[in-house]
Amino acid sequence: MKRRNFFLGPLAAAFAAPLAAKAHRAATTATGRELLLQRNPVAGFQYHDGDAVWPRLAEGDALRLQREPDNPYDGKAVAVYWRTAKLGYVPRWANATVAQMIDRNERLAARIVRLRKSEDPWRPVEISISATVPA
Repeated sequence: MKRRNFFLGPLAAAFAAPLAAKAHRAATTATGRELLLQRNPVAGFQYHDGDAVWPRLAEGDALRLQREPDNPYDGKAVAVYWRTAKLGYVPRWANATVAQMIDRNERLAARIVRLRKSEDPWRPVEISISATVPA
């Protein structure tokens, strides 16, 4: 295990768990709201359908999150889709809470927050993930 991953895993979990708990508590008392859980880049964008759909992507577009528990590289993998095109994944350092919430059938919403083609090719799409509270 890389030293960086050794520290990032528990650190990410330590910050994400209270947010998820807070979102869950708010979901039981509030109605018709979206509570922001995280904002991060899409991992692996350059390896999937991103380039093919790039001209049609727009900030604010809705995304679909899909669990991949049988993913050979990460048992907590959460794929990110725009319509039927796979854009990539929620980064490994940020996917534990999202995977857990999907597994519990909690309603999550994801959107494109920022597109930046000319910058770092590893991070062209930034997304937000929110817990949706039933109305």
